[in-house]
Amino acid sequence: MRALFPGSFDPVTQGHQNILRRAALLFDEVVVCVMFNANKTGRFPITERLDRLRAAATGLSNVTVDSHTGGLLVDYCRRGGIDVVIRGVRDVHDVDYEMPMARMNNELAGVETFFMPADPALSHISSTLITTMRQQDRIPNDDVSELLPAGESGGEGGTGGE
Repeated sequence: MRALFPGSFDPVTQGHQNILRRAALLFDEVVVCVMFNANKTGRFPITERLDRLRAAATGLSNVTVDSHTGGLLVDYCRRGGIDVVIRGVRDVHDVDYEMPMARMNNELAGVETFFMPADPALSHISSTLITTMRQQDRIPNDDVSELLPAGESGGEGGTGGE
């Protein structure tokens, strides 16, 4: 069974990597896909996010990395023969946010949503929080390295946001 793990991944966090690794154990194939989110301003170019996802998926032979920035998630699922969407949830607020989309994806295309609870040790981490802390100079870039997947620096790699 193929599953889709969609997100903006801006930036990729240890929480994302944890969900991806756990999903890879459960499904035959996992496609991790950078999606466009009109409610978010992109900070990293899509190419950089894809590179970071490839690094996070190192050693996972059943994971592929892709992007879809035009159209609905269900359109991508239909074209790729994907019946399951994986969503990591940290708390009830995430579930409240995700549930209407899960219902709509099922109604539109029969796509089921598989909710995976965040690892409690990582549940406080979000891409938005990391970026906000950086922007407010609350933490030096090097100090966020513990929140990012292994091998990533806290810096922006010399690239600007989108």
